[in-house]
Amino acid sequence: MKKTAFFALLLSLSLAAPAFAQQSLDAMIDREIAQLVTTYKMLHAAPELSHYEIKTSAFFAAQLRALGYEVTENVGKFSQPNWKGHGVVAVMKNGGGPTVLVRTDLDALPVEEKTGLPYASTLKTKNDAGQEVSVMHACGHDIHITNMLGTARMLSQLKDQWHGTLVLIGQPAEETIDGAKAMLADGLYAKIPKPDFVIALHDNADLEAGKVAYCPGFAMANSTSVEITIRGLGGHGSAPQATKDPIVVAAQTIVALQTIVSRETSPLDPAVVSVGSIHGGAKSNIIPDEVKLLLTVRSYKEEVRQHILASIARITKNIAAAAGIPEDRAPIVKVSDTEVTPATYNDPKLTERLAGAFEKSLGADNVVKWPPIMASEDFGNFSLDNQIPSCMFWLGAIEPSKVAESKKSGKPLPSLHSSLFEPLPEPTLRTGVKAMTTAVLELMKK
Repeated sequence: MKKTAFFALLLSLSLAAPAFAQQSLDAMIDREIAQLVTTYKMLHAAPELSHYEIKTSAFFAAQLRALGYEVTENVGKFSQPNWKGHGVVAVMKNGGGPTVLVRTDLDALPVEEKTGLPYASTLKTKNDAGQEVSVMHACGHDIHITNMLGTARMLSQLKDQWHGTLVLIGQPAEETIDGAKAMLADGLYAKIPKPDFVIALHDNADLEAGKVAYCPGFAMANSTSVEITIRGLGGHGSAPQATKDPIVVAAQTIVALQTIVSRETSPLDPAVVSVGSIHGGAKSNIIPDEVKLLLTVRSYKEEVRQHILASIARITKNIAAAAGIPEDRAPIVKVSDTEVTPATYNDPKLTERLAGAFEKSLGADNVVKWPPIMASEDFGNFSLDNQIPSCMFWLGAIEPSKVAESKKSGKPLPSLHSSLFEPLPEPTLRTGVKAMTTAVLELMKK
């Protein structure tokens, strides 16, 4: 009887262990949440543009170093020599086991904040062109940084529950989609063990705070910037017959480019061709010599991207030729080799594994399967063309009542990159720290 009672006690303790560990994690977050909210508000009020994350990276590095991580600063090698790398790499070794890389981004956007919050950014700075611009964390990277610091603290205190090598990355220049490549170009995977898993989170402007979302497979699109210079023969606006009008050619080209997605790609292969900028001419009665177009191209599959780029060149050239523009004035189509990033592909097995862990930790009602989107991220570079299983999951950041009202009224919420984007700090950070800590413990558990 005594032996039976003993085994019954062991069984009850083993069943209670996960619940006890979760209660312990909740209690740990309770102790830290007020400081995390303070940190978030401080970061929100002091954003820095891509390539200039000097103070942000220094703060991030100092916080991780104080927690016992081995920290390397100024990681990143950009194509432009005047851009300095402000990447941060923090490593904590805890015996043998897997290597897990967790990434946050550090930079902000040239957006004037209009939220009216008491901790709103009022910062102005000079951009690369020397123009004065406002700066705002309009994409929530301040949430990401603070979440990483909270997760780092949790894992430094829970070393008895995980083993292996934990790598925390503070990545610069995500908004210009060249920061991840810059860190890899600076030998990131020579400085640390090559990861077995790569994970990250991103706040979501349509999801309630307190929830997370996941998307197996393609989650975000690849992105390529294209510049088109349509060259004509300028002249007086009263005598268009004596010119080759690049503005008319540009208009015809813009319309024709939309047929690439509607008529040249499969409806089952999502794609976008958007013209975001058109500039030409200086006066109403002067037909200019040229017009410049700036485009963004999005897709999931690389072969679709290549087809779109080839079609852009073909359509642009032939419309100009049909307008009688001579060969020596043919359009110039320039595909950027820096403003390009691969699709974010969430390894399905890894993503489903993390989703299961989230459901146990947060409750099934707080874990949502999310559809893929056509926005882009440079996080996918860390997977080395999907050689390393990777996953980026979404973190709800919006007051639940606002989400409910938006669904009821049909009025969209302020999106990421909006001057009105307003995350709800406390529940967003609480959920983010809990989810990311859970993810790492799942992958590195003893």
